[in-house]
Amino acid sequence: MRGSRPGWFVYTSLVIVLGAALFPFYWSFLIGSGDASTIRDPNMSWLPGGNFIANAISVVNDPAVNFWKALWNSIYSSALIALSVVFFSTLAGWAFAKLRFRGGKWLLVFVVATMAVPTQLGVVPLYILFADLGWTGNVGAIIIPALTSAFGVFWMTQYLQQAVPDELIEAARVDGASSFRTFLTVGLPAARPAAAMLGLFTFVSAWNNFFWPFIVLDRSDPTLPVALSLLQSNYFVDYSIVLAGVLLSTIPLLILFVFAGKQLVSGIMAGAVKG
Repeated sequence: MRGSRPGWFVYTSLVIVLGAALFPFYWSFLIGSGDASTIRDPNMSWLPGGNFIANAISVVNDPAVNFWKALWNSIYSSALIALSVVFFSTLAGWAFAKLRFRGGKWLLVFVVATMAVPTQLGVVPLYILFADLGWTGNVGAIIIPALTSAFGVFWMTQYLQQAVPDELIEAARVDGASSFRTFLTVGLPAARPAAAMLGLFTFVSAWNNFFWPFIVLDRSDPTLPVALSLLQSNYFVDYSIVLAGVLLSTIPLLILFVFAGKQLVSGIMAGAVKG
């Protein structure tokens, strides 16, 4: 084989992609470390200023933002949504991939087809439903509609079809394991790499969700994206404060990727080797 190691072109391309990915973070930090006039300064320095901590403290102490409560709401709702989506998607994916029942293929097609329906079409009836139930303004209003995911079901179905051989399931049944016991002892361990990916991306999606929480939650009990949007509700918008708040909201996600990155890579590699 020729060129067993990546050449200069590969490394150059990776550096360009990495720089393009990191530039928005640096730009946000650059503006967030300045003052209100930084973003409009034609001679703006490309070196960060010294006001980031002061701007971050202004965001945290802003009574309109209610930062700590919004942070807890985001962590609580995103974690619960991610765990629920992983469990129910893995359970449904196991049924579609390894159980034979009448209409299973057409039901899977129907589940996948729901991904083509825009979310905005269901906002009005969903809001009317939660208003009739008296659940508007409650964090549960953003958790309950997101407890499962059509994409998650499709993702886990495709993965489990290839990851678990039918012979392993037959061996578990010969040993007297029930269908649910087989799922717990065979399906869940095999689905761990795909479940980790699904959980991580679901958490990030729920964390960044703005549209539905903005509609259904009160300003006194928001999630973090909704709370940070209140920084732009004045006649004069101080973008140094806004972008400092945006960076604060991304810190938990960066921490999550730092701690979960090795687990994700090792899980994917283990699944590839076993496959």
